[in-house]
Amino acid sequence: MNEFEELMTALGAAGGDREILQNQDVAHLLVIGQRIVSSRSVPGLAVESYETEGGVRLKIRLSEGVHLTTPVHTCFGIVHREGDQQIDIDVALERNSSACFIAHCLFPNADRVRHCMDAHVEIGEGASMEYHERHYHGPYGGVEVVPKATVRIGRGGRYTSDFTLTDGRVGRLAIDYEVDASEDAVVELTARVFGHGSDDIRIRERVVLGGLNARGIIKTRIAVEDDALAEVTGITEGNAAGARGHVDCMEIIRDRAVAKAIPIVSVTHPQAKVTHEAAIGSVDRHQMETLMAHGLAPEEAVDIIVKGMLA
Repeated sequence: MNEFEELMTALGAAGGDREILQNQDVAHLLVIGQRIVSSRSVPGLAVESYETEGGVRLKIRLSEGVHLTTPVHTCFGIVHREGDQQIDIDVALERNSSACFIAHCLFPNADRVRHCMDAHVEIGEGASMEYHERHYHGPYGGVEVVPKATVRIGRGGRYTSDFTLTDGRVGRLAIDYEVDASEDAVVELTARVFGHGSDDIRIRERVVLGGLNARGIIKTRIAVEDDALAEVTGITEGNAAGARGHVDCMEIIRDRAVAKAIPIVSVTHPQAKVTHEAAIGSVDRHQMETLMAHGLAPEEAVDIIVKGMLA
């Protein structure tokens, strides 16, 4: 099986559809290692892609007033046991445009793999962007993933991000996101991760509500078992009148795993309000007993509870 077929197999296992690559009406980009294997744009969406000495550089721009009716699909992966992948992305959505991006990051055989992504996103006035990121790192735990993003949302704009890594091992994950929301802008950040073995999960997300009536929520759902470690830092700053923010972190631990939650809230305007809640602990005993009363074994009941939280 060649690299392309192996990655397509992993894409299917992660819930993706390889037929998307053949659809002339759907924009896509496929990067294996440091090679751009396939790409397609659609009217209103300009995509520039370059292979550099250190990896791949992308520039994506959506024209003013364009509303894409189908998601833009991207797939980044390494199929070998060892390798490095550096992705640098600049994304700009012009005024009153909207698009949904679905990204799959796949490392099915990773033993010594490092994947770094550095993204800069500009969302114009009244524009809206959804970004759904799905990861699969294989069963070995030998991958290091370091995604970093800075996002600026213009007046009345919206940014929604959803990161999911719940199948296979995590390895080492270090997320670092910074979002600035201006007047009437809305930001929603969600992360779901399930760590096993010696997985190391570090998530840092910061939302600055700097504009009048800006709104934001950071929602994190983490489960860790065996000897895994998770540390989640959610930061929200309310710096303008009418700004409303919330940090919501829930972590479930099993076995010898360790979880930490560090919610940080800051308000510099008397008419802003930011709240937070964090919960760390084992699975709910009442839920366990209810499921076991229906004939499930304890391990099966725990699995259902964890998967339900991560759904």
